[in-house]
Order: sequence, then structure tokens, then C-alpha cells
Amino acid sequence: MRIAIVNDSVMAREVLRRVVLSAPGHEVAWQAADGAEALAQTRRDPPDLILMDLYMPGTDGVEATRRIMGECPCPILIVTATVSGHIGKVYEAMGYGALDAVDTPVLGAGGTVDGSLPLLRKLDIVSRLTGKSAPAAESSPTLPCSRTPRLDVEPLVVIGASTGGPFALAEILSRLPAALRAGVVIVQHVDSCFARGLGQWLTETVGRPVELAVEGSRPTAGRLWLSGTGDHLLLGEDQCLHYSVEPRSASYRPSVDVFFRSVACHWPQPGVGVLLTGMGRDGAEGLLELRRQGWQTIAQDEATSVIWGMPRAAVELGAARRVLPLSQIAAAIQELLTVATGAQTESPPR
Repeated sequence: MRIAIVNDSVMAREVLRRVVLSAPGHEVAWQAADGAEALAQTRRDPPDLILMDLYMPGTDGVEATRRIMGECPCPILIVTATVSGHIGKVYEAMGYGALDAVDTPVLGAGGTVDGSLPLLRKLDIVSRLTGKSAPAAESSPTLPCSRTPRLDVEPLVVIGASTGGPFALAEILSRLPAALRAGVVIVQHVDSCFARGLGQWLTETVGRPVELAVEGSRPTAGRLWLSGTGDHLLLGEDQCLHYSVEPRSASYRPSVDVFFRSVACHWPQPGVGVLLTGMGRDGAEGLLELRRQGWQTIAQDEATSVIWGMPRAAVELGAARRVLPLSQIAAAIQELLTVATGAQTESPPR
């Protein structure tokens, strides 16, 4: 990949340059000392990925991310001195389209670079998502399906999101009533160490508790659950939430496809599945499986998606019954809950 480095520190830029060049197949496209320079450079020479610092004089990383994703979209990874110390800023940048965040490596004794492995892992993930490296074969674990239709369970809403997802989720959840007669379970592509911060940020933004799913959590009406570890979230035969390390080859952990397929397999009645903004294809095939099981399915439209990758893949597969702008999705969820649990639905695709 051609990777751009944006940081006001000369030392940090040098460290990042060394890390980029240490991995086969990567090169430094250009460097910039602030967000305004990064925007100008991106317009002239779009890289495959930008490593964006958060705090810089003038145009900071959040504003630069917003403007770049609005004018000349390009994958952006936040690389800042301490991610945990700036969670609010990190989620603001992710809301505008940053893929993920990682701490900046530092120079250690003797000029060695410490803390480079987390960044190198992120570069590998982005390479696979953007097609800059050969994708690893991905497969979901074989699930023993036992979906006996039942009317005595509460409806379920499942949501998958990636790039731009935090803001999209906040928009939808804030419009859903607290007395929603369905449980809501969310899989958002985010590093496990940021999941708790995302849950807190959503709770504060939405004004309702967004809880991290723990082993054995059971979806119930009115509660909002968020995937919370580096493993894949699954719905088990017992209709409770569990975590699995498989498939290890999945580009993102947790995987939306893995979760959606487990729900299609084990939840006893159709509900509503939603796939939001994100890079890549994760969730598209899982949404199709939900539709085949009679679920009402929604994909976010291109105009309101930060990156129309995952929803587009779902549309192309015929997985989405409706393609809607973000502002209409919450109302559609409430409407379709009635359709999914009551009215006869159209014949699903085969």
C-alpha cells in the first residue's frame, strides 16, 4: 500500500516511516505536518491509507478526517500518542469515517521502535479490506441449526456497522423508543480495547444504556447490547449470546457475517436486520441468510453512508428488502417489527 503519514511531530513521522517501510509491500506516499496540508495532499495524490494524528495545530485530525471523507474519501487510520486518553476524539473521528485507532509507536533504546506490532496488524487488515493484498480465506463456523418457529419470544433487531458506524448507530438508537418491544444487538467493527469506550460514548449520546454483551447475555425487549470483545459474537441454540474465536481468518473481529448467520440459524422468529456504512463486504451474506429466513432487512443507502461498501454488497446480493437513508432507518425498524412478526412476507430469494 501507498501510505501517507500526518503528524506535527518530526520524530513521530520518522517512527511511522520506519514502521511502514518495515512491512513488505508498503511504501510512504507522502508526509504532512497538519490536517490542512493532508487535505491538500490527498486531493493531489490520494494514497491507499492515511495514518492520521488527532492533535495538531490548525486543522486537527478529527476535522481533517471529516473534510477528507467528504471531499476525497480515503481510508484513514487514527494513530495518536494515547488512544485511551482521547476516546471522545477517537469516536468523533470514527463517526466521520476513520477505520480504527491505534497508539503511535515510539523510539526505544538504541533507536529500535517499540509498539509497532499493533500498527502492523492494522495495516494488514486494511490491506485485505482494500484489496491491496490477497484476502485470506474466510469461513464461518459450522453451526448446528435448530430454528423451531415460536411466537412466545420477543422480536429481535440486529445491526452491523463499520466505517462511520458510531455516528450512524447514535442516530438510529436515539430515534428508537425506550419501550421498543424488541431487543437490539449490535456488532460494530472496533478494536476490543475500545469497545467499552464506545458503549459509554453511545450511552451518553443516546441517553440510554448501551451494554456490552457478556457470555450468556440474553436479548430482551428494550435492551441495547453491543459486541464487546475481540472474539466473534454468536447467538447460540439457547438464544443467548456467546463468543467464539472462530473463524480466525476473518478480516474483522467481531464479524457481522458470523453474527447474522448465527441469528438466522437460532432465533425462533423473524425480526429486523440492518447493515450500515462500512468498508468491505462483511455482513452482506449474513443479511441475505436472514432474509432467506423471513427477516425484514435494511441496508443504508449510498448518499448517507460514509463508505458504501458493506451495504452495497448486500444490495448487490439481493439481501436488502429496503435501502434507506440513515434518517429513515429507525422508523422503518419500528414499522417492520410489526411486519416481521405478524404479516405474511414476500417469498425470500434462493
